[in-house]
Amino acid sequence: MSATQPLPGQVRPSAAEVNDSIRSFVQARRGCAWTPEDRAEYARLLADWTSAMRDEVVTAA
Repeated sequence: MSATQPLPGQVRPSAAEVNDSIRSFVQARRGCAWTPEDRAEYARLLADWTSAMRDEVVTAA
């Protein structure tokens, strides 16, 4: 998943799908100190979720 525009023929995951990915990611690291790579992945997932939410709001409008 990436916050960039999907390539032609690709479908960006829904906000709900990205949210599930975020929940799984955080749950898998419960009780552990996050590495810089973990923080970067979390930031990427949040950017993906933000993009998906924006797309869904624009589509709904």
